[in-house]
Amino acid sequence: MPARRVIFSVHAIKRMFERGISKSDVRAVLNQGRVIEDYPEDSPFPSRLLLGWSGFRPIHVVAADEPDTWNTIVITVYQPNESEWEAGFARRRL
Repeated sequence: MPARRVIFSVHAIKRMFERGISKSDVRAVLNQGRVIEDYPEDSPFPSRLLLGWSGFRPIHVVAADEPDTWNTIVITVYQPNESEWEAGFARRRL
């Protein structure tokens, strides 16, 4: 199976720069992180929220797979806020 090609949206690149998150951090989350939320109704493609770690730093990546291609589009990237997420950063606080 061919490797997926990762495409970074302009928004994601801006956020990565602002937040000090590297392309290698994002690729690690895409390859080794886990899906914690699915957004099947997102447009133009269904997307998902992944949680991964860069050392002790949690990173969330929102990404979508383009149908009929091997492209994964990175929509946004951020470090989750402790006040909005439960311990472990995999579930939102209610």
